[in-house]
Amino acid sequence: MILQKIKINKYILNNRIVVSPMCQYSGDNGSPTKWHYLHLLKLLTSGAGMLVMESTAVSKNGKISHADLCLSNQTQKKNFKNLIRFLKLYENKVPICIQISHAGRKGSSHIPWKKSNFPLNKREKSWQTYSASNIKKDVNWPTPRSLTKKNIKKVIKDFVNTAKYANQSGFDGLEIHMAHGYLLHQFFSPISNKRIDEYGGSLKNRCKLALEISRKVRKFWPKNKILGARITGSDHMKNGIGIKDSVFLAKELKKIGFDYVCVSSGGVLTKTNLKFYKGFRLKFAHEIKKKTGMITRTSGLMEDLKFSNKAMKNNKIDLVAIGRNFIKEPNFLFKFAKKVGMDNFLHNQYKRCF
Repeated sequence: MILQKIKINKYILNNRIVVSPMCQYSGDNGSPTKWHYLHLLKLLTSGAGMLVMESTAVSKNGKISHADLCLSNQTQKKNFKNLIRFLKLYENKVPICIQISHAGRKGSSHIPWKKSNFPLNKREKSWQTYSASNIKKDVNWPTPRSLTKKNIKKVIKDFVNTAKYANQSGFDGLEIHMAHGYLLHQFFSPISNKRIDEYGGSLKNRCKLALEISRKVRKFWPKNKILGARITGSDHMKNGIGIKDSVFLAKELKKIGFDYVCVSSGGVLTKTNLKFYKGFRLKFAHEIKKKTGMITRTSGLMEDLKFSNKAMKNNKIDLVAIGRNFIKEPNFLFKFAKKVGMDNFLHNQYKRCF
């Protein structure tokens, strides 16, 4: 099942395994560097059915760190286009998607291997961050400014512009990031959204920004290209986002014309009640798939392909997102395919190695 083909929009994936977006913090003024060429080529030829490129900011202010990728101007678009052209020279049957986001109050941060989960200071060229409300991400973090209506219009415009640049760069798919505690999640979650205007309070209001962006992007994004969203199944916190909220959001995205949702969880605060175990997000994804009928993907310790395969056979999910295991054990998918006698998508040059 997991190695069977699946159709998303006009694209036919060779299997149901997707390379999850993994931030590399290796950009140069927002543009991809030589690191991305080698890193993404390895992932593209890993045997996975689809590749989602790392979370890419829609504006300079929307970055997590100075080293984030960003797609907001012509120079960056040119550099992304060169990267996609290079990748497709080697593999043009695997859809390449890009995840786009705005970090909100999680921005102005150090890259993880220098000072994990720690904000920049003025000497390090920190910048003013924004959120749904002026609530800190954590104790040691600066207080973000609450977005004004004018700011919100600018954010919507930034998402649309990045979507246009992504299309012009040659990406096959677009994924809007609405999870992991970034800006759209900050609006969606009652933990971080205490607004009293039309963007806060009720579930419908808390979804408003994400859905406005989604409608605008849908108008400009080609109908024959993949369009999806990563959403939050649960905040893993009392009075946070619950499964009913997520089902509502997914249903609205389906009405707009999205092809799939990828279900994540946690991230609205540094520490939540999230407990890690094999397939810990599977129950949320299953509920969303059952209630919406959408193509549903999930992540969260799903690299045991026997386990993921069983989940698909039981109709709990349609796709699985795996990230770090493609780095730790690059050939794990080929090994599994050979073991179950479905090595038809293995590179001929490598078949004798397994």
